[in-house]
Amino acid sequence: MQADPGGLPAWLVFGLLLGVAGSLVVAALFVVAGKLFPAKRQARGVREGGEERRRVEIREYLTAIDEQFAENHPLAGGEVAFYLPTRDVAITFDARAFYRLERSPTVPVLVEHEMPGAALGKRLPFETPDVSIGSEPESEPQASVDPTRQAFAELGLRETASVDEVKSAYRARVKQVHPDHGGDEEEFKRVREAYTLAKQHAG
Repeated sequence: MQADPGGLPAWLVFGLLLGVAGSLVVAALFVVAGKLFPAKRQARGVREGGEERRRVEIREYLTAIDEQFAENHPLAGGEVAFYLPTRDVAITFDARAFYRLERSPTVPVLVEHEMPGAALGKRLPFETPDVSIGSEPESEPQASVDPTRQAFAELGLRETASVDEVKSAYRARVKQVHPDHGGDEEEFKRVREAYTLAKQHAG
């Protein structure tokens, strides 16, 4: 059996080299996967903290003032937490997204993780009614939002959108929320239901 100049058998040297090469390939795969899917992992990590609580409060507030909205909406090469399609207003927790949107027709609103959702009305660029959320647990909820309006809002569309616009918006949203691409199962289900309803009522 041959040995290299260091005294190790050739098969051992070959095995070591093969092991190192395999480790490098696996490490490279993790790096590539991290580059391809960074947003989903980061978003989930952040949402476990204050952002998720604020999202719930903002969702309740927007529903209470009867404002259409879409969550995790793709916009200007990124994603915003909430988008109000009838107002063309984007609500984001990300300062970079805020500054990027400042140069677009969309009005950006930056929200800190510590800000209560009910305080959002002071930052919105339009008049909002005075509402109280979360303080009257035994009272009846306010009038429910029209499902058709909510479906269009979920897709980031106005209610006058065409069938083609609905299909195009649905394809874009599915890329963001499909579980096979790291999305959330509940959100994917919500987008699918919104697509079905919006398609039935599209112009």
